[in-house]
Amino acid sequence: MDDGGTISDPTYWYNDVAYYIERTHKLTLDKPCITIKIPFDRLGLDETNPVVLSDFALREWVNHIEALNKLIYNRSRSDKENGAFYCFRPTNVVLKRNASFVESFSEKWYLCLMITVQLPFKNNDKAMRMLCKMLPKKVEELISGFDHIKLNAAVELENKQNLIREWLKSSDYCAFIANGSILPRNKDNSSPLEGALPFTSPEDIEIEIFGFRGMGIKRGVTVITGGGYSGKSTMLDALNSGIYNHSLGDGRELVITDQTAMEISAEEGRSIKNINITPFIKWIPNGSAEQFSTDYASGSTSQAANIMEAIDYGCKLLLIDEDRSATNFMIQDIKMRSLIKREPITPFTERVRELYESVGVSSVLVIGGSGEFLSVADQIILLDNFVPKNVTQEAKSLCEHDKPCERIPFTNWEIERKISADRFSSYPQGSGTEKLMVSTMEYIVIGDEQIDIRGLYNITSNAQLVAIAFLIRKLAISNQDSVIFIQEKINKALKDMEREGLDTVFSSFFPGFERWLELPRINEVLSVFNRMKHLNFIQL
Repeated sequence: MDDGGTISDPTYWYNDVAYYIERTHKLTLDKPCITIKIPFDRLGLDETNPVVLSDFALREWVNHIEALNKLIYNRSRSDKENGAFYCFRPTNVVLKRNASFVESFSEKWYLCLMITVQLPFKNNDKAMRMLCKMLPKKVEELISGFDHIKLNAAVELENKQNLIREWLKSSDYCAFIANGSILPRNKDNSSPLEGALPFTSPEDIEIEIFGFRGMGIKRGVTVITGGGYSGKSTMLDALNSGIYNHSLGDGRELVITDQTAMEISAEEGRSIKNINITPFIKWIPNGSAEQFSTDYASGSTSQAANIMEAIDYGCKLLLIDEDRSATNFMIQDIKMRSLIKREPITPFTERVRELYESVGVSSVLVIGGSGEFLSVADQIILLDNFVPKNVTQEAKSLCEHDKPCERIPFTNWEIERKISADRFSSYPQGSGTEKLMVSTMEYIVIGDEQIDIRGLYNITSNAQLVAIAFLIRKLAISNQDSVIFIQEKINKALKDMEREGLDTVFSSFFPGFERWLELPRINEVLSVFNRMKHLNFIQL
């Protein structure tokens, strides 16, 4: 130890594997964080895809941690009394994480696994046994049982997924669902539903990409329809999850969606700051639709703002379920048009084609209760007990005698905003102490802000939400600009996290956080910013 009573070298070694110890938080010295660094040569590795290797190794490592905890579990004692090992359990998407990553030092490559350990209260002998005997033994078991065949299969799958993604970018299609995919999930949404019907594409819209056959969803406007409990929302959920690659065994491995896609809904009560919603809302009583702001949006104004913001993020595919939408925002039939003479809302039916034709934004819509979208759709898929059929021609024939609606003039979809830094701070006003908290998949608290994120359906895990919170906090404390072009700042921060590791944004200053982070998209980071009530957004 050094003169301050701290360990001068926080690393111990066992069979060329390094165990690096650091504190998780100053108030939890009995719960350290340990990063296990395994040299590639111990695993028989040369070079491989680092994200796939990290993901694969973490999934294998979870099983070893569970076995380790079974060895020391005592149901009559709490973890604090008994001791325990904690490891991040990943969802079925493949992402860059801090729980498992690859790094190089001293010209050697290492697979790094991060865990936290609850040391048993006042039992140093057991603590030493846990750290210096039991943990290294499980690491050696991981190394000796490292399955190169399974790893190669994971790498091969990732290569296939990325080939399809690249093909989609230069094609007329925005999504692909491979035949044989299992779309329904089990009750906890963690794996495919046992006994579910494998997906089979309708023959007339089946395509083949690099040897994989399945249903292609063309750019433009696609309607998914069908009776209740037929699988409409399940298909939309699968498409929404397809923005990320999935691991082997997930069932949705070859459901591949445009990576900019966002699920859009009404979000009554959300905060909106200074955004032009005139493409959908012509006027606001006692307010401005060109520079619309509110702390508590209605269903229609929130859905309008969500779409305008998504376009601003660079989203090229909107995923919309009518069950989560404001009805008066989505449609207005001919009888209501005749009855209501002064209507401020331009329904989505009148803009959905323009969105594609004017700014290249496609839409996939789940519609079960209205035929208004049939006439504007390019492709209509009917689901009957999870079996899809292409009913485009049949549906179009039903619209032949409908009186065509007069096309409204095209609108301006461009948005450019900056943020005044006056209230962008992780310090509550009048306080000298930062405030940062995350309530699981519900709220982020930063400084004076309490940000409701329940309407953000593309956040995959609490670890991704925590990463967003720490990223925003880092931007706040490092900012020296009076006016912030926020997309530029976020893009740079995300690139730094990809290059240097996610822990570049982490701070052990804040209590109550789990240690795990997953890399988010810029879309979700910007969505959180846009729900901050105290920021001042300025239109350019």
